[in-house]
Amino acid sequence: MKPLLELTDVCYAYHSKGGETPALENISFQVRQGEFIAVVGPSGCGKSTLLSLISGLLVPESGSIWFAQRQGEENGERTNRKEPADSALREKIGYMLQKDHLFEWRTVYRNVTLGLEIQHRLNDENRAKIDKMLRDYGLERFRDARPSELSGGMRQRAALIRTLALGPELLLLDEPFSALDFQTRLAVCDDVAAILHKEKKTALLVTHDLSEAVSMADRIIILTKRPASIRKILELAFAEPDLTPLARRSTREFQEYFNLLWEEMNRNE
Repeated sequence: MKPLLELTDVCYAYHSKGGETPALENISFQVRQGEFIAVVGPSGCGKSTLLSLISGLLVPESGSIWFAQRQGEENGERTNRKEPADSALREKIGYMLQKDHLFEWRTVYRNVTLGLEIQHRLNDENRAKIDKMLRDYGLERFRDARPSELSGGMRQRAALIRTLALGPELLLLDEPFSALDFQTRLAVCDDVAAILHKEKKTALLVTHDLSEAVSMADRIIILTKRPASIRKILELAFAEPDLTPLARRSTREFQEYFNLLWEEMNRNE
């Protein structure tokens, strides 16, 4: 069975008048349908660049990025330096950034429908899906509120609903919890993990927080310093399946994986 996403020998460098700055070197990995992958590495190593390449905002200088056409299909689409990602391919991907980017002049409901409005897809079927998500994820009574009336966790849930409303097959999460205080961050991690599990979504999370990576991911991709290559891919297995991120933090496996991740991150070679 083909993966949902496959990167093969992807390389990228930034170019300026001052010369070339290599960012990524020979990045290769696969993401299976329904997986939650975390990407960690030193600051400035190219984690966000990796997400930009996958989303089609940037084009690999060499190597390729392959997307399955639909869940379960073996054919797919490949983007490389000669073939920038087209709109159909980009629509398969949802992207959540560090800030929620909710517009204060729009209500919560009009914020979560914004992407569908832009794509001219705000029909009765999609309205019904949004109404259900607002009910399921505790935002129905705030549908007519302004973003400033929401807590930080509620704002992130609204941003996630806005992303899920577009029906992406893959979610890219670029440190979406970094602006939250620690207590809220723990709660929102649980919320997001539960929502993604219920919606059966595949996700790729970039984070600097090693505890967050261990608590949420099925596998962790560890990058070296820039130009980043893959140092190790750590597969996580907990004795008790389907634990929430918060519950994982209380297990023996969590501490073992955290220590292993810390050692890998602090290797000098």
